[in-house]
Order: sequence, then C-alpha cells, then structure tokens
Amino acid sequence: MGSEPRASQWLGGGGLVVLGGLICQLGLGYGYVVNPLARDIIGEFGWLRAQYSEALSWQIWVIAFASPLVGAQVSRIGAKPILIAATALVAITFFLYARIESLWHLRAIVVLLGLAVVGVGDITVGQIVMRWFDRGRGLALGIVYTGSNIGGFLLVPLATGIADQSGWRDALDQLAWIAIFVLVPAALFLVREPRDADARPASPGVEEVEARGAAEDLSLSDALRTRSFWILAATLFCFFAYFLALLQHLVLYWTDHGMPRSEASDYYRFAIGLGIVSKVVLGAIADRVPRHTALLLDFGLLGASSLVLLATPGHLAWVWLFVVLFGFSSAARDVVYPLIIGECFGVRHLAAIYGAIMFAILPAGVLGPVFAGAVHDHTGTYTVAFTTFALLNGAAWLALTRLRDERVLWAEGSQP
Repeated sequence: MGSEPRASQWLGGGGLVVLGGLICQLGLGYGYVVNPLARDIIGEFGWLRAQYSEALSWQIWVIAFASPLVGAQVSRIGAKPILIAATALVAITFFLYARIESLWHLRAIVVLLGLAVVGVGDITVGQIVMRWFDRGRGLALGIVYTGSNIGGFLLVPLATGIADQSGWRDALDQLAWIAIFVLVPAALFLVREPRDADARPASPGVEEVEARGAAEDLSLSDALRTRSFWILAATLFCFFAYFLALLQHLVLYWTDHGMPRSEASDYYRFAIGLGIVSKVVLGAIADRVPRHTALLLDFGLLGASSLVLLATPGHLAWVWLFVVLFGFSSAARDVVYPLIIGECFGVRHLAAIYGAIMFAILPAGVLGPVFAGAVHDHTGTYTVAFTTFALLNGAAWLALTRLRDERVLWAEGSQP
C-alpha cells in the first residue's frame, strides 16, 4: 500500500468511509449542545453549578472505563457494528435527556451518552481510517474528525434557537430525530471494513516490508512499560481537565461578566466550528513535517489560549483571539494524538493503546469541571481555576518534548 497513489486510496472506498465516519462523528457534536443550555437546565431545577458538574462527570467515568474495552472490541469485531450501535444510542439518549426530572435522571442519561461518545469517537473512527490510508493519514484523519466540530457548529444554534422558542426539552427531543435519520444510516451504509485487497494492494515487496513493520509495533503491554505512554497519558489529563472544564463553564463565565447568552453561545460555537478548518490544516501539516513538531505546535497554541482566556472579560479583541487559539488547538489535538501514538508505538495496536491512554479522561474530566465549578461557588469567580489550567498546559508542553519512538529503543533492547 505504501507505493499506491494517494488518490486511489480515496476512490477505492476510503472516501466513502471517511464520509461515513465524519457523519458518525456528528454524534460527538451532540456533546457541545447541552452546555449552552446549562443556565436553562440549572435554573429549572435550582441546582448549584458544582452539583451540575458532578452529575455530568459520570459520563467521564464511563468514557474512561469503556475506552479500553471499545479499543479491544474494534480490533476484534471491527468498527462498523460499534458505530451502528453507538449512533442508535445517541438518539435514545437524547430522547431520554429531554425528559429528565432529577439529578439522578441526569446522571443515568450521561452514563448512556458516555457509551455513545466512545462508540462514535476517535478510537473507533481513527482505527478504521488508518487502516484505509497509509499515505496522507493526517489529512484523512483531519477530515473525518471534523464531524464533531461540524455537528457542534450546526447543532448549537439549532438547539438554542429551539430552546428560546419552545424550551430546552423540545430542543433535545428534535436532536434525537436528527440522529435517527442522519447518523444511523451513515453507520449502516457508508462505513465498511477494508478487504485485504482494499487495504493492502499488491505491490512488489510491500507485504514483506509491512509485515516487518507490524512485527516491530509495540503491543499495549509493551507500551505500558515505556516513558512515552505515561507522558501521553499525563498530558492528556492536562488537556481534558482544561478542555472539559471550558465546555461546561465557558458560556457561564462570559455571561457572568455581562455578555448576553446568545453572544456567548455564538463565540462558543465559532470556537467549535474553527475545528472544521484546524483539523484539516494541522492534519495536512502533520503529513509534511515531523509529527512531534505538529504536536508541540498544537499544545503551544493550547497553552497560549489558556493565558488569553483570563483577559477576555470585557475585551472583544481578546475574546476573538481566544476563540481562534482555543478553537484551533483543542480540535486539532484529535488529529495529532493518534498520529503521535502511531509514531511512538506503531499502528497495529493503536486502538488498544489509545483506549488505555484515554483512561486519563477519568480524573481529568471529573476534577477539571468540578474544580472550576467549586472555585466559582466559593469565590464568585473562575480566576483561580483558569490560572491553574494555564499552569497545567505549560507543564504538558514541556513533558511532550520528551516523547520518543519507543519501537527503536525496544528493538535495541534498551527499553524502557
């Protein structure tokens, strides 16, 4: 496959798989929708923000524990059945979400949503795309991963518009029908596993080279014994603590400072929508520069966004700069992470290794948003929380400079 022209990989079936995966990833965009409705939901039930964040954190527990299991199942049965089940679960979850009556209802719903998110997420879609493509993997991943941002960009104004007219429950109900008629058919009819002839066309010497390369790829048990695995897990913790805290609290932060909800939701939506561009752009860049360089560029921009965030209240220019930095870097992380995992450990066991690294979302997803909410509840401001996230982002960038190709060291017998 290494010598096959890039265009034939798209025309030979890979293009439809990318389209199907992109549509399935619209399901991740559903996760962006609820947060702009948080004030309506919290207001109806009279919950504290920390209570609301704690309830949503149950989703993170599910994502953390389910990710390694889904990664293993993708390797065993393929991505298609998992995507079919997950897209159907998105629809079921939002039908139920529209009917919650208590915190315990909310906790139960986000558990289901967590399962759906893992099923349509980067592990499942990324593995199948990387099997279809060897050349131009960064671009292919960048395109397919735009699905979550396209979903958020389109669905956030749709949901808030419906909520303004007929309430947040009706908004979530309508989104469930979209999942039934758009997401599920994509998983059923567009996604397919590559046949051997699709995935690895005959070329002189290619099979032998790929066989040797696969033999050098590290298994999950081997990867767990390396420095790079734990650096990637630790930096993913820093990323998700910051990212998930902002998903829950960014609109609240800006409205606390007098910004109208519609305007704050628009900036939030623009940041999400920028990922449509950033994933494709950074994916293409990662095909042309060392992937470690692309990763450091992305996390450098992410760290800069956390500093700019502190200056945004009341300053429109800083708001726009934050939107650009955060929107670009947070979305592009989806692309460079699987690429760097493949660079450090190989692609043969990528789903299993990525699933294990994703366990870092558990402490990050629980501690980050709840910490931000608790700081606000006790101090009336997010300043201490957001400053802490800026420090974590700086530490993550420094740690990522220490990544290396563990396969080389393993082959030389000098690991870990």
